[in-house]
Amino acid sequence: MFQNISPTVVINGTLYVLLVFSVVTWTLVIFKSWQFWKNSAWNRSFNEVFWNVASLTDANALPESFFRGPQARIARQGLTWLAESRQSSGKHLKFYGTPGELLEQSLLVQMQKEEHLMESGLTVLASISSTAPFVGLFGTVLGIMHAMHQITASGSTSLDVVAGPIGDALIATAVGIAVAVPAVLAYNFFVRRAKLHRVGLENFVVSFMHAALSPDVQGKE
Repeated sequence: MFQNISPTVVINGTLYVLLVFSVVTWTLVIFKSWQFWKNSAWNRSFNEVFWNVASLTDANALPESFFRGPQARIARQGLTWLAESRQSSGKHLKFYGTPGELLEQSLLVQMQKEEHLMESGLTVLASISSTAPFVGLFGTVLGIMHAMHQITASGSTSLDVVAGPIGDALIATAVGIAVAVPAVLAYNFFVRRAKLHRVGLENFVVSFMHAALSPDVQGKE
């Protein structure tokens, strides 16, 4: 089926696909590095101020521009829920139930949204790391098939005739591996960072729950 296709077209097409994979990989590496760094800086800045206020009422009075970053958005969600819960006075079905459990559910929903944002793009890295070697191997196999047909047509089995076409075909496999390795390393690195990020969010949710449900804090509001 592929006999009428030029081997140059096959190999070049494979290399272009791998080039796209490489560009996507390094774009994601740069973006995810910036995203993790930015969120870590915002979380540190937010924690320094948020946990030093006297009450949740004072925290709610902080400027809206202050609520940047994953933990800040979770805190905003919790503060909003507390305010709506007090105003509803049991008039809305979504506030029926144990306040602690309902608040925890609201915080966990927001935390899941933040986790989804942090994990976005990792599936692409995983897909590239697993498919790039096979794309390169596909180009190599087709290149070798064409090389064999050329060798058969020429009737010569000398090293000069065999080595050149097969060597060119193997370039696709080498490039495929070269593209896959950074994608694998980046994927493993960002998965580890995402897990640490998730632990930080879980700890923040627990701390916020303690603060919101503490009798001392509620007495100040």
